[in-house]
Amino acid sequence: MLDNGPPKTTNDILSALPEDEYQRLLPSFRPVTLSLGQVVHESDERLEFIYFPITSILSLVYTTENGRTAEIGVIGNDGMLGVALVLGGNTMPHHAITQIAGRAIAVRANVVQNEFRLGNHLQHLILRYIQSLFTQVSQTAVCNRLHSMEQRLSRWLLLCQDRTRSTELQLTQELISQMLGGRRESVTVAAGHLQDAGIIQYARGHIRILDRGRLEAASCECYGVLRNECSRLHPKAETLGARYLIRA
Repeated sequence: MLDNGPPKTTNDILSALPEDEYQRLLPSFRPVTLSLGQVVHESDERLEFIYFPITSILSLVYTTENGRTAEIGVIGNDGMLGVALVLGGNTMPHHAITQIAGRAIAVRANVVQNEFRLGNHLQHLILRYIQSLFTQVSQTAVCNRLHSMEQRLSRWLLLCQDRTRSTELQLTQELISQMLGGRRESVTVAAGHLQDAGIIQYARGHIRILDRGRLEAASCECYGVLRNECSRLHPKAETLGARYLIRA
């Protein structure tokens, strides 16, 4: 859905671009609002647009032949959906859904591809993001195999908070169980433990993080690995000026 209003924040890749590259892309920006559970990209489908989340969060999800699902990656305002297009692969065997509703900037794929081929700052920023995404995907596989549901849930909530920059998250237990590849009952028990410990508050699909420090302690080492890699690789805008208040 197209959105004519300015985003409240920005995307790390777009905000780190030098002025000349930013201005070349700006006419192609389409502010959109992504709704909860919206399928933004089907598996084996070529994207028409590349999405740069602003306040929304997207999940890369794989569905098995028997219908079971598991999240393999999270995309927020740190990155973009559509890396296969700039790498020349065009499609991916997983799909992307909106995990947390919010805003994004959609840019036609060919516009980003053409700018990427110039070999300027956008190419550098996207390649660094792809490295961090690869780390996230591989670390998620390790985490889902070796760590408890409570640790995995803690890691996942921290990743969501980092990308929304909010202590308030709209997440149902069914969605969480699908993302973590576990049973809903297991998520209920894990969330109950965190709530009983005073770390989170959970009711009717609304999660409030009460104690960030203790949530980090409840997580496994995977979150620390991902946070450090993000800090090392992800661009940070030097100035959040008026140019990032993107209007249609």
